[in-house]
Amino acid sequence: MAIRIGKISLWHVHAWDYIGQAQQHPDTEITAVWDEVPERGREAAAKLGVPYYETLDDMLSSGDVDAVIVDAPTNRHREVMIAAARAGKHIFTEKVIAPTEAEVTDILEEVKQSGIKLTVSLPRLNDSYTLAIQDILNRGLLGQITYVRARLSHDGALANWLPEHFYNAEQCGGGALIDLGCHPMYLSALFLGEPITGVSANFGYITGKEVEDNALATLHTASGAIASVEAGFVNAYSPFAVEVHGTEGTLLYGTPESKLLLRSKKDANASEWTEQSLPGSRESAFEQWVHHIQGNTEASENIAAAVQLTRLMEAANRSVREGRMISLQESEH
Repeated sequence: MAIRIGKISLWHVHAWDYIGQAQQHPDTEITAVWDEVPERGREAAAKLGVPYYETLDDMLSSGDVDAVIVDAPTNRHREVMIAAARAGKHIFTEKVIAPTEAEVTDILEEVKQSGIKLTVSLPRLNDSYTLAIQDILNRGLLGQITYVRARLSHDGALANWLPEHFYNAEQCGGGALIDLGCHPMYLSALFLGEPITGVSANFGYITGKEVEDNALATLHTASGAIASVEAGFVNAYSPFAVEVHGTEGTLLYGTPESKLLLRSKKDANASEWTEQSLPGSRESAFEQWVHHIQGNTEASENIAAAVQLTRLMEAANRSVREGRMISLQESEH
């Protein structure tokens, strides 16, 4: 029997992408819609040929839903996810889980108590270049990691294709960094390979929006390794790019082609810049979620990465507000 999925909001730009994944998966179907903007929700429900529910509680108690996909405004994630967990509905959510670590903790407590399965969309953890980079790092070909750089940017604020509510500080919890910057943030944390001790950030406001459209966050570690996390809404041709530098070598991806280049003192086959083969991608976060539901397993690594992501985002926003580096030990108190 297919897992029946209720759609919680179509606020996020990826909402229809996740609906598409649910429609294409043989074991899932969209059966209901609720949206904090009724007109948008009714329109989506009509397009999908499923009921629209006037309240979230009505949808969760309808008997039509086993699980939910959350694409609500970020500042409402705590509210809607706790409601879903208490109703016993499995949750797939767009990143971030919530804007603050305190809210994430509240959500995870309800998830644990209810026994439902939570998975967060952190898609680039499953991409081929990430798997290939992890393999190179695991083989020690770069020596001790000293510097990571990851960049993701587009021109949405210049070309006006982002929805206007993506510039709403209250709904989003930020701008370019908490939206696009999530991806280079969790990748940088992964590739550093050691605990992050502090975060400092700088925001720019090129188009004069309420939220930043140009962002840089720096991740600090005890070893002295540093990561540069870059994101923006104001760049026409800025390629997605990853650099990882170490004492024995360097790897480059996407500068600008979708190729992974390695040069290493520890690999005779890469004594000069050498293109590396890429494996197949892992199954998507959505597919992983379905398997966790079916197999009664936990998305432990996914959730740990998502919790860390919120911690780092919250620290970056605080760094900009206070004009200083935020120690993560300090942020625990």
